[in-house]
Amino acid sequence: MPRQPVHPDIGAIPPPQKPFLSVCIITGNEEENIRRCLESVRWADEIVIVDSFSTDRTVEIAREFTTRIYQHRWTGYIGQKAIARNLARGEWILFVDADEAVSGDLRREVRQRFLAGVSDSVDGFDFPRQVWYLHRWIRHGDWYPDTKLRLFRKANGHCCGMEPHERIDVNGDVQHLTSPLYHYTYDNIEDQMKTINRFSTIAAQGQQHIRHSRLFILWCMLMHPPFRFIRCYFVKFGFLDGMAGFIIAMTIAYATFIKYAKYWELQSELHNRKHGCEGLEDNDVP
Repeated sequence: MPRQPVHPDIGAIPPPQKPFLSVCIITGNEEENIRRCLESVRWADEIVIVDSFSTDRTVEIAREFTTRIYQHRWTGYIGQKAIARNLARGEWILFVDADEAVSGDLRREVRQRFLAGVSDSVDGFDFPRQVWYLHRWIRHGDWYPDTKLRLFRKANGHCCGMEPHERIDVNGDVQHLTSPLYHYTYDNIEDQMKTINRFSTIAAQGQQHIRHSRLFILWCMLMHPPFRFIRCYFVKFGFLDGMAGFIIAMTIAYATFIKYAKYWELQSELHNRKHGCEGLEDNDVP
């Protein structure tokens, strides 16, 4: 009697479908970075861009990659990313900044995890971010691995944090991916100083609602910067990155100092406005 043909598909469990993935990017005058970023994520199911009314070629370049471009007045890093999250149609969202790029290894790792099937208990993935700075990849100190949670299930993740450093919180488990997200953070040291000045102002203003004594702020100015330098340069082996590692540790210490200095300045201005008129004699008033 001839053998009956075997049909392996009968009764087999179908392979899981790859989840729909939305890449979300916020932009503002990023024409020098945006093409590199978009080239690295064109494999996604959709790309959503929320632009804060760029005046350069950012939107023009972005139209080569996606039609899902929205413009909204700047509401801060947390606010802009929340808008992008809400506009995304995917079950999963990957946040990428305009000055970042998804490495080929990270793209393959994400696709492999999705094709293999993601457990319902997992709501996010984190991965290292690697910085290109002063013509080299930084592999030590506070800048590496700089692990970020950027890939998450939309229904169970939301944007939070304190400006200018937003983060994603998820309800379920977070798994780790080993491949890096590339960060092309600064053109040069002058560009870094401009960013430190801008971010330190945002951070100081974000803490205005927290009342600390000026003595406490002075203590922070004295102690936190050297602690940050020692941690970055010695404890986390920043010295292995050569002169770039030393410059990073020094600028981190400086950024920490200037943030508290600006916070002290804001607290002093609030104090002076509150008490500035007390103790004036009648003939002192013009």
